[in-house]
Amino acid sequence: MSKSLRFLLPLIVFGALVVLLVFGLGKDPTKVPSPLIDKPVPAFSLPELTDPQRRVDNDDLKGQISLVNVWASWCNSCRQEHQALMALSSQTDFQIVGLNWKDNAEDALAVLRMTGNPYAMNGYDPDNKVGIHWGVYGAPETFIVDQQGIIRYKHIGPIDRQVWEETLQPLIARLKAEE
Repeated sequence: MSKSLRFLLPLIVFGALVVLLVFGLGKDPTKVPSPLIDKPVPAFSLPELTDPQRRVDNDDLKGQISLVNVWASWCNSCRQEHQALMALSSQTDFQIVGLNWKDNAEDALAVLRMTGNPYAMNGYDPDNKVGIHWGVYGAPETFIVDQQGIIRYKHIGPIDRQVWEETLQPLIARLKAEE
């Protein structure tokens, strides 16, 4: 290898890394496309967090619009969005279903006792056996599932007023109108 090529090779590699870094930083991490959009929810069955004798499964997501919220007691962003979920839990246009993910049941139950329980039901997935099929890679994540059990939207990150008003509420209203 010539001397000039040995000198240029590291510069070329460095330049390529800079281009990749700039390209990656320009992307919005909350806009990760999900291959599950417009597909039925993956089949699942989990124990209900507050009543382990009961099961939460994909049939529970049919017949009404569901906001499926992936959360954990150790997740600071989940705690940030909890008040918003509590406020939304009084709405009748949809149900909020929790997916308690990679968590300790006692810790999760303690959080719900302290802060309130916005969930109509809460599947307990400590080993990520269900989360992996939903494409969950962090918490919080929220899925909108229509009346037929089809995933229509995935939101990554906490739900706040802006996300609710600009994205989730209009989508739920449109799905409700399709009933």
